[in-house]
Amino acid sequence: METSPIPVLTVQTAPFEDQRPGTNGLRRKTAVFEGKKNYLQNYIQSVLSSIDLRDRQGCTMVVGSDGRYFSRAATEVIVQMAAANGIGRLVIGHNGLLSTPAVSCIIRKIKAIGGIILTASHNPGGPAGDFGIKFNVANGGPSSDTVMERICQVSRTLEEYAICPDLRIDLSRLGRQEFDLENKFKPFRVEIVDSVELYLQLLRNIFDFNAIKSLFSGPDQLKIHIDAMNGVMGPYVRRILCDELGAPANSAVNCVPLEDFGGRPPEPNLTYATSLVDGMKGGDFGFGAAFDADGDRYMILGEKGFFVNPSDSVAIMAANLSSVPYFRQLGVKGFARSVATSTALDRVAKAMKLALYETPTGWRYFGNLMDSGRCSLCGEESFGTGSDHIREKDGLWSVLVWLSIMASGKKAVEQIVREHWAMFGRNYFCRFDYEGLDPRAAFYLMRDLESVISDKAFTSQKFAVGDHVYSVERADNFEYIDPVDGTVARNQGLRIVFTDASRLVFRMSGSGGGTGATIRIYAESFERDPERHSRETQVVLGPLIAIALKISNVHERTGRRGPNVIT
Repeated sequence: METSPIPVLTVQTAPFEDQRPGTNGLRRKTAVFEGKKNYLQNYIQSVLSSIDLRDRQGCTMVVGSDGRYFSRAATEVIVQMAAANGIGRLVIGHNGLLSTPAVSCIIRKIKAIGGIILTASHNPGGPAGDFGIKFNVANGGPSSDTVMERICQVSRTLEEYAICPDLRIDLSRLGRQEFDLENKFKPFRVEIVDSVELYLQLLRNIFDFNAIKSLFSGPDQLKIHIDAMNGVMGPYVRRILCDELGAPANSAVNCVPLEDFGGRPPEPNLTYATSLVDGMKGGDFGFGAAFDADGDRYMILGEKGFFVNPSDSVAIMAANLSSVPYFRQLGVKGFARSVATSTALDRVAKAMKLALYETPTGWRYFGNLMDSGRCSLCGEESFGTGSDHIREKDGLWSVLVWLSIMASGKKAVEQIVREHWAMFGRNYFCRFDYEGLDPRAAFYLMRDLESVISDKAFTSQKFAVGDHVYSVERADNFEYIDPVDGTVARNQGLRIVFTDASRLVFRMSGSGGGTGATIRIYAESFERDPERHSRETQVVLGPLIAIALKISNVHERTGRRGPNVIT
């Protein structure tokens, strides 16, 4: 019995004024996507319509999620709308799950036009949590400012969307599913693929798996403790670290993806990855790591919970890339970091006589540098590091780099870090996050602070805190000119650099879930003397923080007594 073609419907709608994507796509409270009529459909149509019609017809796209609440329902809508809008083929992870690095990998491998990732990264999940939609382009990386502006413009004038509401797919069944649609000459195809396989194949071509395997055997075998934080990384950790590389199965915890991530924010830092931190303190494990919901961020801990600051992590990776076959074969072209990340990476670049690029926050700025062959490794202070193997930050790749360094030098995490500090000096670094602020209060605070640091008199100012005197060398609102295409990104963070290389950076963050503004304050102080490399970070940076609080008046102007999070 022949089945009738699935009808394609055009549904009338009205535009929303708040669908401008931010640094990591569009993030809102889950209730907004789930409860506001057509909110999800409008944004998906805006994304699809931002692709030129000639490129869209018959093209391939990738879809994945971090498994958070509402992902399955949203995936079904995306499939129905992709079919109605002329997409020829969707490649979707098994049960809808794909890590962000895996999406980037697959886009590049199959030459897809782009991919839609359902994630709000490290933000909480569940019905009361956050939801996000991110569109990655054909190079596998996040949308450029131009693409995001195009999506925004479509969203503000949208009057209708196209959908096939009767189209149903089975996300649990691996393989190809085909559907005949009304007025379409070719069937619409959906392929449900193994979430891990293509990404695992890529990693096999980058690392010496046998060298990493050797860490987990013999009399001095390394015991590791890995926390997937009930996000998408569970299947990847089990398959790659345990099954492929031989780490014992009990090395990995919280590996079942849950819609609410077990009731905690899936954020790999000392505040939220408490089960990992507590598990490492006893000294039973020599290496620990945690991943965020979509697998692009990570945290590294050494024995007894020794914390590796993310800014140090990328610098240490840069100094030891010869431990990874991929870089031995292809060479190292240059490094990049965000403006808010410490200058530890700069010191490695200088020693290796390689270019160092300072960019705004947001992984999309690294894409042009890598596509043009200028950059091999890049990182951000927000627990994200990656290389030109894909166009996203990559948590598991970062962990494998660290394990490769350990296997190569037969050294423990803390020893690797301290030897790096002895060679290059230590950049003490911390970040204060003031979250959920009134947006107007945050805006005016930043505006007034810019006026203060832009005054000519400010550059000759001295700040005395206790027995410390800090002299301002320069101050500005960071502006980035892309060396590849000349595009300019302004207002990317207020910077104050002191004569002793200490720095303060102030930024309003665009990665929240729509529940107010976030102001982040970053403090950094460089110490060359190895005898002073074991001091408490907050003690070293206390005077700088005091200056930051004084000139910004953040507590007085926000009514806060302190930051929500310190990292």
